[in-house]
Amino acid sequence: MTVTQFSTFSLDGQLYGIQVESVHSVTRFQALTHVPLAAPSVAGLLNLRGQVTTAIDMRVRLDLPPRDADAIPMNVVVKTDDGLVSLLVDSIGDVENTTPDQFDDVPESMTGAARELVIGAYTLPNSQLLLALDVARTVDVGIRSAAPAEVMTDSATK
Repeated sequence: MTVTQFSTFSLDGQLYGIQVESVHSVTRFQALTHVPLAAPSVAGLLNLRGQVTTAIDMRVRLDLPPRDADAIPMNVVVKTDDGLVSLLVDSIGDVENTTPDQFDDVPESMTGAARELVIGAYTLPNSQLLLALDVARTVDVGIRSAAPAEVMTDSATK
C-alpha cells in the first residue's frame, strides 16, 4: 500500500498538510519586509539564509479570521517551480503517514478559497481530519508581481 507523508500545521484550530516532498524547511517567524501593491495574502519578504523569499499569510489566503495580535506565526517554507515560498501558519504539527483508504474528497461544507486550495481530506487514526493543500495553487497569488529582488534592492537603497 502506498504511504504519503504530510508535514502538518494548524490554522484556526484545523489541521492542514503539505506533502513532505514539497517542504524545504520549517522555521520560527522572522522579520518581514512589506511589499507595496502585493496581493493581500502576501505578508512580505523574508531573508532565508541569503535568499529572498515571499511569505504568504495562510490565514488571509484561506479567508480565516486574523490571528491574535500577540500570536507569532511559524514559517513552512515550500519548494515551487519559481523558488522557495514561506507559508505563515499558526503552529507546526507532526509528519503524518497517510494511505489511499484514508482519503476523501473535499468536504462539502468547505467553501471559498479553502475549497479551491484543498485537494482532499485524510481521516487520521485519531479521527482528526487532515486537509491536504495543493502547493501550486496555494502559492499562486500573484507573487511574481511582488518582484522580490527589485523590492529588496529598492528598500535597501532608501
